[in-house]
Amino acid sequence: MDLRQLEFLVTVADEANFTRAAAKLRVAQPGVSARIRQLEQELGHELLDRSGRTVRLTEMGATVLPYARAALAAVAGARLAVDEVTGLLRGGLRVGMVAPHSSTEFDLAGLLASFHRAHPAVRITLSEGTADHLVESLQTGQLDVALIGVGAKSPVGVAWHVLVDEPLVAVVSSDDPLAAGAAIPFADLRARTLLTFSRGTGLRSVLEAASARAATPLTIAFEASEPRVLVQLVARGLGVGILPESAAREHPRLRAIPIVRPRLRGRLALAWRSEAPSSPAVRAFVQLARHGVRPVTNSVTEKRSRRQGSS
Repeated sequence: MDLRQLEFLVTVADEANFTRAAAKLRVAQPGVSARIRQLEQELGHELLDRSGRTVRLTEMGATVLPYARAALAAVAGARLAVDEVTGLLRGGLRVGMVAPHSSTEFDLAGLLASFHRAHPAVRITLSEGTADHLVESLQTGQLDVALIGVGAKSPVGVAWHVLVDEPLVAVVSSDDPLAAGAAIPFADLRARTLLTFSRGTGLRSVLEAASARAATPLTIAFEASEPRVLVQLVARGLGVGILPESAAREHPRLRAIPIVRPRLRGRLALAWRSEAPSSPAVRAFVQLARHGVRPVTNSVTEKRSRRQGSS
């Protein structure tokens, strides 16, 4: 049994597919299959069920997998300890981001470029997903850091640093009756057809939490992960969009109305595992985000909404 066999097992289990695992490992698929077969022969049991369209762990495979992860983590920890002593900053940084992130106020490419200039030996990879998927990937160690939309509560084992904190606004076409108003109470959204982000996003969780607290059921008829799609639907008069203020400002023909009683906020944050040792590269990236990027707080609509009464 060797570490490469364990790495192949963990990767196939994570990807549930030999082809994707081989691509991720940058080896030929037959090589992956052969090494796992060798491991199964050494242990005397099949670890993977290959009978379906997706590869699944057998009962024995599920038993072995935590030990395989622990062995790989122990080796990674030993390398980190050496790096700490020698002061090296190398290896990889696996970054996830919501697809796409709804705020236009944060320059992720700029942050990544700054980190690369400071630490060119660190290999950076970037992937997309929903906030829920990215959090799960952080918790299981498949990602090192992730840019996510966050709700009111921090998931177990995840810490974050807020990069953008801005109001959520109701967006309507210019001929909508709401366009003449200075603000809209949250309870009044109950009577309207809403367009907003998909389930699993931070903004959607904020909206659902507010609906539950206020006992105000909402009618969400259209949902999408792309702000531009929602804006186009709003422009065609299909409903009221619930968007971050920065996304609404990109479209001057539409009217962004503050939501009050309560005011809702969308937050974009850099998240990382809080209960596991982090590499020097992760710590350096988090430090750059904490100190090199100033949190953005938008308040254009808030200046108007403060004149409308309490939150």
